[in-house]
Amino acid sequence: MSYLIRFYLLTVLLFVAAKVVFMLACHEATPVLTIADMWQAVRHGLSLDLSTALYFLIVPFLLTAATVWLRVPRWLYSAYDGVMAVALALAFVADTSLYPFWQFKLDASCLGYLSNPTEAMASVTTGYLLVRLAAVVIVAGVIFALFRYSAIPLFRYNVITKRRNNDISKFRHHEKFRLAETLLYLLCIPFIVVGIRGGVSESTTNIGQVYFSQNQFLNHSAVNPVFSFLSSLSKSGDYIVSYDYYDDDELARLTEGLYDTRSISPDTLLNTRRPNILIILMESCGGQFTELGGHPEITPRLNQLCHEGIYFTECYANSWRTDRGVISTLSGYPSFPTVSVMKIPEKSRKLPSIAKSLKAEGYATAFYHGGDINFTNMRSYVVSSGYEHLNWKADYPREQQSTAQWGVRDDLVFSRLLRDIKAEAPSSGRWMKTMLTLSSHEPWDVPEQVLDDKIYNAFHYLDRCLGTFIDSLRLTPQWRDLLVVILPDHGVRYKDIGETTRLYNHIPMLWLGGAVRSVRSISQVCNQSDLPATLLGQLGLPHDEFTFSRDVVSRNYRRPMAYHTFVNGMTLIDADSFMAYDLDAGACLAHEGPTPPDSLLPRAKALLQLTSHDLINK
Repeated sequence: MSYLIRFYLLTVLLFVAAKVVFMLACHEATPVLTIADMWQAVRHGLSLDLSTALYFLIVPFLLTAATVWLRVPRWLYSAYDGVMAVALALAFVADTSLYPFWQFKLDASCLGYLSNPTEAMASVTTGYLLVRLAAVVIVAGVIFALFRYSAIPLFRYNVITKRRNNDISKFRHHEKFRLAETLLYLLCIPFIVVGIRGGVSESTTNIGQVYFSQNQFLNHSAVNPVFSFLSSLSKSGDYIVSYDYYDDDELARLTEGLYDTRSISPDTLLNTRRPNILIILMESCGGQFTELGGHPEITPRLNQLCHEGIYFTECYANSWRTDRGVISTLSGYPSFPTVSVMKIPEKSRKLPSIAKSLKAEGYATAFYHGGDINFTNMRSYVVSSGYEHLNWKADYPREQQSTAQWGVRDDLVFSRLLRDIKAEAPSSGRWMKTMLTLSSHEPWDVPEQVLDDKIYNAFHYLDRCLGTFIDSLRLTPQWRDLLVVILPDHGVRYKDIGETTRLYNHIPMLWLGGAVRSVRSISQVCNQSDLPATLLGQLGLPHDEFTFSRDVVSRNYRRPMAYHTFVNGMTLIDADSFMAYDLDAGACLAHEGPTPPDSLLPRAKALLQLTSHDLINK
């Protein structure tokens, strides 16, 4: 029994030590980190550490209990210690390494990228990976040595020898001892179960129980990475959480009028009903890198272009990753806190899309991306959503395929896109093309250095590529009948900008081209998922199947709001207020404006319930 106690306490101490190392390694995620903050994170996270350590105790507990009656080989203990050492080392190193990129604790979503390891590792250098691999080996070795040194089990091999002993009274005495010890182990089982569960109340152990601060970094620091991974494992892949907050009548009341799929006398933005259409999705280029965030020097060309077309000044992203943002933009479908629809082909292929609607009207469709089109099941979605021609990394010369860490750098893809547009003869029929950029993504490796800040410089490069492309496109005869829609797929966490800020989701959406009727700005609050309904409304095409997309220039758009989800959280923005809510903690993380959180939260929960049920039923 003393072995089990030592094993358990050592596991807890390892969790605490990993927590401290995590905070020291990732402290740039918070403006100030004090010793008092670190202590609070350790103290509040201890309950989760104590519970998680019990999971790892189960195997040693069963082995040690078995030694009361059986001969258990010593190597079984060593093998388990080895497996546990590797598992903990991987969890600790992965958690500390991924957090600066993802800004959330280790969870099962990382498994979704293992099918494309080359693409998944494109954000980092070879040296970075080698250092992390070395760290895993060293940490695993240290943990294994600690368990071998501090937790050597007491083996009992006296059952057979005592049976051979002619002293029957001594054998009976030891028999009673074994029965008593077996009873002791049996009595421990309920305590282990209750400890893992977190008590006997209806509430079970969960991540939210350790949240204690308005500073999300401190909350994340308190979370045990192993528990975070295990708890999310059942919710990964195609597992869709059903959020059930309200009955049908209350749900209908809360969402009434939020999603009206009609276009009623919409404002006229275009001078033609059938323009050629080009959609450019700018990787990660949230408003914080534009004049919206007070940084006009980063994207000067985009800022200039916003005043040469139709500028949607209050547009917001639906999600925080490309696989979600692409579907929100092209299919008008909202994002979800724990699941990527793009990674579930049996669901994504049932979604409507701009390309599919235009293809039915005789448009030729094409999709351009310099990266791997197979990453995150993108090919499945793009093909099923109506794109006939795919242009991706494999379609470029070998020497161009690695000009960026993620594939072909943006200027080369823009050049290919421009060449293909020039080849489109006016008599060849209408076309719709979409380009997804990639260079403005970690590791921010672009071929020029203009700004000192590496991340700002990557967006400046994207801006220059975009400006050069538009300048060249204006000189072509195709410009006259062309509508160019430019918007980001999502924002990016950087410096003090994250989900708890309104600016994080604020994205510029711009309509340019000869098909645009006049220069103007539209200040209605909307989501990127409203693009399909708004665009198809301008073309006079039905969009009833886009259940969660709204025509923001239609007369029936009377309840403007923007909805966004992140890992186990969501934000809601209406005409004058903003709220960020954490689903794990069950608490409001941030709030701005006159509308109180208590008024915004029911609407946000209702939207989460409505959309999740829709996805489940597809």
